[in-house]
Amino acid sequence: MVSDDERKRLQHMKEYEYGLYAKGIRLVAGTDEVGRGPIAGPVVAAAVILPPDFEVPGVNDSKQVPSKKREWLSDKIKEKALTWAVGILFPPYLDRINILNATWEAMRLALGGLSIPPEHVIVDGWPIPELGVTQTPLVKGDSLSISVACASILAKVERDRIMTALDEVYPGYGFARHKGYATREHLRALEVKGPCPIHRTSFEPIKSMVMKEDAHQGRLFD
Repeated sequence: MVSDDERKRLQHMKEYEYGLYAKGIRLVAGTDEVGRGPIAGPVVAAAVILPPDFEVPGVNDSKQVPSKKREWLSDKIKEKALTWAVGILFPPYLDRINILNATWEAMRLALGGLSIPPEHVIVDGWPIPELGVTQTPLVKGDSLSISVACASILAKVERDRIMTALDEVYPGYGFARHKGYATREHLRALEVKGPCPIHRTSFEPIKSMVMKEDAHQGRLFD
């Protein structure tokens, strides 16, 4: 059962969607990404189109939701959404195009994966270049729009699962715990083991480590 306060909070988060519905725009997609800050692993974006009567208590910016509850919310969002999709970009491609372009590309991939084309997109952050559909950019959109909040939860859960799986492929770094962020544990492991294939060579300290190793290899063959 949804409390009155929670229902009011959710209604407030639907204001941007309601404004678009009032203009006759029914298929409103929200999109968000996670993984811009880590020094390892992919950037993951999600996109979702919700029905106008969507109501799942607890939906919020994924950073404000505990891990176990995010998993539950992710399942409920997928169950009730009209359509949803994710876009994933891994290093080294991410390093070649830079993290901002990778963020936009992941969002475009997620939106392109929707089984129903959106009529309008609410984007967390800045406008997505070359999108081909009208959009509303919202700074901190994951706390202002129900669609973007749902997308942030889907993206966060997907990325966390990927990093947990990669922890088994590349053991010893602690990816399942820190999810690729530059924690003390992660940095200590890097000093001992060096970078692995999912580390981002355009991010420090990986960039300097790779440059140092390349210089050392060059001296060996001088």
